[in-house]
Amino acid sequence: MKSQWECFLQNLGEWRGSFTQLSPQGEVLSDTPSVLSLEGLNNNQSVRLSLRRLGQPDLTLEYSTVGGGLKFFESGAFSQGTIQIAPASQFGAELALVQPDRRLRLVQIFSLEGQPARLTLIREQRVGTDAPERSPLTLADLLGEWHGQAITLYPDLREPDTYATTLKLHQDGDKVTQAITFAEAGEVTSTGTIQGSMLRFEQGSQRVQVLLLPDGASFTCPMQIQRDQPLFIEAGWLLSADLRQRLIRSYSSRGEWVSLTLVTEQKKSPFLG
Repeated sequence: MKSQWECFLQNLGEWRGSFTQLSPQGEVLSDTPSVLSLEGLNNNQSVRLSLRRLGQPDLTLEYSTVGGGLKFFESGAFSQGTIQIAPASQFGAELALVQPDRRLRLVQIFSLEGQPARLTLIREQRVGTDAPERSPLTLADLLGEWHGQAITLYPDLREPDTYATTLKLHQDGDKVTQAITFAEAGEVTSTGTIQGSMLRFEQGSQRVQVLLLPDGASFTCPMQIQRDQPLFIEAGWLLSADLRQRLIRSYSSRGEWVSLTLVTEQKKSPFLG
């Protein structure tokens, strides 16, 4: 398995795209063109990040290690963010899915009161390629049965876990029912309400909303962070009609970041029984 540094290096290159600011309900507020360069230095012993955004100061950072609240997968997919959620403190995280010539990143900041505040959708294409952007995600794209493989990384030195997953989505009028199975755990079923490009699941102790976004993206997060309750945030990316990836950052009931999971799943053909 690649080292975390080697996984980081999968992101090297020049990426042209935009930073799109969204409301907590997924409405586009602004869109700013961007160019981000990740350049390997000293035979890739360090990396220089340079970011230019229209109308904003340039940003330059250098990395020689990765760690803390940051974890990478072999594809280059990664997440960074808060390690410990604390009362009356700001909580935020970035989730990034990576293909050879495209990157999709979502950055969510929660208010001091624990509600979704600022959401940024970052769509990037490797300079010199013509990898197309995907259509905005619709509920119809997700309906059906998805079978996947997941790999979970942990902040400590534990070995990653790999396991099978199943996701079933069914619509009935203005309601949608989802059933999720991870590994040997039992099936967890919940029913949500369809509100335009938002799905709201308000059952149980942790109410969750799912935003359907441009470029085949989706974003899932709690509507309100509840003390003493576990939580997760998730970015999804529909890569083709029957292929999707999801990146899930999970926290314990004590507010500790406990895992990062990448799911790659395929939709089951309705003609295969």
